[in-house]
Amino acid sequence: MQTPGLKSENNAPPVVLVVDDNASVREAISELLNSVGIVVKRFPCAQDLLKQIGDSNDGEIRNANCLILDVRMPGMGGLELQHRLHTANFNVPIIFISAHGDVRMTVDAMKAGALDFLSKPFRSQDMLNSVGTAIEYDHRRREIDRRNNELLVRYSTLTPRERSVLALVAQGLLNKQIAWELGLAEITIKASRSHLMRKMQARSVAELVKMEACLNEATANQGENTISGEGRQIISNFSLPEENRPGYS
Repeated sequence: MQTPGLKSENNAPPVVLVVDDNASVREAISELLNSVGIVVKRFPCAQDLLKQIGDSNDGEIRNANCLILDVRMPGMGGLELQHRLHTANFNVPIIFISAHGDVRMTVDAMKAGALDFLSKPFRSQDMLNSVGTAIEYDHRRREIDRRNNELLVRYSTLTPRERSVLALVAQGLLNKQIAWELGLAEITIKASRSHLMRKMQARSVAELVKMEACLNEATANQGENTISGEGRQIISNFSLPEENRPGYS
């Protein structure tokens, strides 16, 4: 079953990674997601995924849209893998699954940036909903990252004076106030302001102020890969008939 509109970048199908030491669970999740057009990469343990990320040039793995991760596994557990991925800046939405989940475990996972936590056995529709939310969040995250990177490239073309003017414009200061703050002539500030508007490709002062706010946020969040509250609120449009909902253990 192919879900309309379910595409990743370059019109390719979404990719979901599944890490679970239970082969039957990996197979069941894979069949479920394959039925709606999702590519699934399966791993029996956390170490295998880390090795693939470190050694492989597989674009599907490096650009995966979601990770379904078992909490309790031999060797490295899901929470430790979540920490390792965060440290390595492998930015992917995580859905935890566990037959032994408790409140503390759920809280720890969500605080560390997990998108969702499903207890085994779970309904197929719940899994599809969570995966759909993760994929939509990942699409939006990538678009935000792309725009922020474009802004950073534009910002890099500004002179130190233009950057100072930008910061003061964002504070709401007038040209004469900025001139006084920087000890420069007002005509110099007007020229710098004109140049930075052109370099930043801002069509208005309001747009320039928004750009400056995005730059500050992008700088503050460098290296972060947690899921925001906004990301958890994205609504999924996945559906699957009741008769096609297998149980998991």
